[in-house]
Amino acid sequence: MRLILGFLIAVWTLAAADTTWWKNAVIYEIYPRSFADTNGDGIGDLNGITQHLDYLESLGVDAIWITPFYPSPQVDFGYDISDYQAIDPQYGTMADFDRLVAEAAKHHIRIIDDLVLNHTSDKHAWFTESRSSRTNPKADWYMWNDGKPNRQPPNNWLSLFGHSAWQWDTPRNQFYYHEFYKEQPDLNWRNRQVRDAVYDMVRFWMKKGVAGFRLDAITTLFEDPQLRDEPTLAAVNAFGDKQVNRQYTDNLPEVHDGSANCAE
Repeated sequence: MRLILGFLIAVWTLAAADTTWWKNAVIYEIYPRSFADTNGDGIGDLNGITQHLDYLESLGVDAIWITPFYPSPQVDFGYDISDYQAIDPQYGTMADFDRLVAEAAKHHIRIIDDLVLNHTSDKHAWFTESRSSRTNPKADWYMWNDGKPNRQPPNNWLSLFGHSAWQWDTPRNQFYYHEFYKEQPDLNWRNRQVRDAVYDMVRFWMKKGVAGFRLDAITTLFEDPQLRDEPTLAAVNAFGDKQVNRQYTDNLPEVHDGSANCAE
């Protein structure tokens, strides 16, 4: 099972008179793939959630947190997103999502999307462009570095899924940083264009009527710009790597500045 990092944030409410609904809400997490299948392909879908709204209402559910349903190569159970503003066909269509939001409202149930802001899939159009050259418009949208001589990573940072967090990329002749799988390159949150693109995506879903977001791996948005080595610990992790304390890759002060700017 994927290591889930992050927490739930309801970032706004559609009803201006009810700005604190989430503080005492019953929130029900749904992994759509395994919840309810309506077309017989063996994979749960958005229509399956819609069909069970009566049941969810009977449980006293106030909101549904739906794990990622966006297009994805499924390297990491959908947390490797290749398009932030679409629905993976295995889960249905955008019309199905719109219907879910509308029908859920009739049952007094809000929809909370799962947002993965730390990284994208390496199949995302942003990364495809970024890796194509060092001078393209999105060249600085991810964490790129030349590394040390003899094609060695720039520092000792580790992926949470084992071994170096730096992956050599032949098209760019550079390393890119990935906190999770190598197929999940980290976005460069110090780039204002990246932040603006993400905020535009958030507004897209707001206009769709979602009530808030669960923000995945939010503490890992920023890394030390000096790329300093992490202090090492005596322990060894499950992958045989000498543990590091992650003080330069997790919960940096900028995380709080970045999340505050989501309202811009």
